[in-house]
Amino acid sequence: MIAQIKGTVLESTPLLVVLEAAGVGYEVHIPITTAEKVSAIGAECSLYIHSVYREDSATLYGFATREDRDFYRLLIEKVSGIGPKIGISMLSRMSTELLRSAIASSDVALLSKCPGIGKKTAERLVIELKDKVGLASTSSAATTGEVSASAEPSTFQDAVASLMTLGYKPADADKLVRKAVSKLDANAPVDLLLREALS
Repeated sequence: MIAQIKGTVLESTPLLVVLEAAGVGYEVHIPITTAEKVSAIGAECSLYIHSVYREDSATLYGFATREDRDFYRLLIEKVSGIGPKIGISMLSRMSTELLRSAIASSDVALLSKCPGIGKKTAERLVIELKDKVGLASTSSAATTGEVSASAEPSTFQDAVASLMTLGYKPADADKLVRKAVSKLDANAPVDLLLREALS
């Protein structure tokens, strides 16, 4: 089982990266939220890997942090109706922080905005994962310099929801609030996060 690949970026698209490690080029499927953090072509990059082996194929899915990889595994292993491709689509649409926050607060409407997720699947997500998505696990994020929503999901989600009411797409609103959190603090009030996000 491949757990992590560290190598040189040979090719990079929003949903796929080819990493060369020890003379072998590995084709790795990635969500857009990971593509934002992939190094430039020719530079070194490290991805946490989830491998899917079938009779006629072996597919690698890569993530910038262990937290993202582990959350992806929760999605596809614990919730019926969510396979590897839908899991990647969900993490392309929204960050792990926002998805955790939506599940923790039972926000079925927000979860339903993910591609391939209807109301019933969103409800299953909440039922199956609500007690498993503790938001305090920031250790892996801290070691890689990533920003994690704090143990207060409401502030992060409220800021994202406010931007969405202004017409921003969920993925764009999510990205702006994550940048605001990185400059301020995860516990900053919603109005300060919004001011920073819109500046």
